[in-house]
Parts: sequence; structure tokens; C-alpha cells
Amino acid sequence: MQALPGPDRAGELGRLEARLCRKMGRTIETFQLIEPGDRVLVAMSGGKDSYALLTLMDRFRRRLPGPRVELIAFHLDQRQPGYDGEPLERWLKNYGVEHRIHAQDTYSVVTDKIAEGSTYCSLCSRLRRGILYDQAEALGCNKIALGHHRDDAAETLLLNLFYSGQLKSMPPLLHSDDGRNTVIRPLMQCAEDEIADYAQRMGFPILPCNLCGSQEGLKRQRMKQMLQVLTTENEKVPGNIAAALANVRPSHLHQPELYQAWQQFRAGDADVGEV
Repeated sequence: MQALPGPDRAGELGRLEARLCRKMGRTIETFQLIEPGDRVLVAMSGGKDSYALLTLMDRFRRRLPGPRVELIAFHLDQRQPGYDGEPLERWLKNYGVEHRIHAQDTYSVVTDKIAEGSTYCSLCSRLRRGILYDQAEALGCNKIALGHHRDDAAETLLLNLFYSGQLKSMPPLLHSDDGRNTVIRPLMQCAEDEIADYAQRMGFPILPCNLCGSQEGLKRQRMKQMLQVLTTENEKVPGNIAAALANVRPSHLHQPELYQAWQQFRAGDADVGEV
């Protein structure tokens, strides 16, 4: 495996990596995201988050007892104009991890179906997800790891609140509706600025997204900007939103079924306590 560049593990990079690994480890252990013998497809977009995910998961798995956890880095070439995946492929080869580059023209599908000037993200993400599910099964992987982080979860929560009237975000562990796939997000406690710092120090060759990254006025970008403004007023805002996702009070929400389930859960706890 490729060694850390620059300072040794006692330096700033080593401390940053250790901090990210601790946060990732807490998420993995809390939700039991990884177990010995797992074969995990790591989705590699070529962005900072996916590089960090693969590198940190590789560090983490070495400490696990029992059968070795296998990682397969998977990158989807969507045939976007101007796409050049060579830097990513070269990096993967040098790093030494098993990897697959899969080419499939989702770009034409998206541009044919979405009107010019509209955002491509929703359809593009659905197409990618379907391909990831199929390829994970073909490669014998029982889990799919995605590089979403704490700030992604906060933005998604706000997006659903403001634009779809739903109280939901990105879970660290998700089972697909058909039961075929398990999606894990080990970086859910990691802040984006820490990941960006890590990626810069590691010198990851970042691939641009020419399909949607240049579109202005995206709803998610507006949520990101809103969070940035709030964070200048109170630096704890992103962390507080993340904490809220694990600090739910069903009795203070407006869904009768959830309230009843919560009451039954509390009654069960009381019964256990009396035994």
C-alpha cells in the first residue's frame, strides 16, 4: 500500500488522520457497519470524500480481528464531455487496492431527459445508484460504502425540510427496499473541512464533475451556503444538527404512529426495569 506523503505519522497529517479514523470508528462500531469477512464496494467518484473514505477504511480494517475485510474501489465513468479518469486510475494502481473502472453512458440519458437549465442531480444519482447496486452484486460485495459526511447529512436534512416536507437525512446504515443491498456511510461524524484538509495534505488527484458541478442555483448549494452563514454566527451549528439526528424526541413530533411506537418502546423499557 502507498505510504503517507510528507510528514510522518507523528506529524500534523498523522494526527489529522488519527482524528478522522476515531470518528469513523465510532460510527462503524455504533451501527456495526463493518464485520470481519465483509467484501465492501467503495464508491469512488474521484472527489475528496471518496479518496478519504477509501484511505481511512483501509487504515481501519487493518486493526480488525478475524477474517480480513476486503475493499474494492469502484469508479463509474459516465462518459461526460472532457472526462479524464486517468489520474484516479493511476492513483488506484499505485495505492495497490483492488479496483474496477466501469464505463456506462449515463450522461446522454440525463441530458436527453432533463430540460436544459434544470438540475441533473436527482436523475444522475438514481442512475448511479442502480449501477452501484448491480455492480456490487456482480463483484460479490455484500456492502456498498459511500463517502457522505456530517455536512452532507445536515444539508440533506434541510433540503428535505424545506423542499419536500420530510424529516429525514442520510442514515449511516441503509438496507435497500428489495433487501439486496446494504449501504454504509462511515464518515457521518467527520466534518467536511477536516476531510478537505486531509485530501489536500494527502495530495489526492481530484476529478472535477463537469456534468453538474458547473450548474448554479442548485438547492443543495443553497443549503450549504445557508449553513456557512449560520456557522459564522455559531460554529457549533453543523455539529448540533448532526447531534439532533441522534437525539430525536418522538413525543414532540406530529406523527401518531411514531408517537404510539415510542410509547410502546418506553413501556417495554419500564417492564424490563422492573424485572
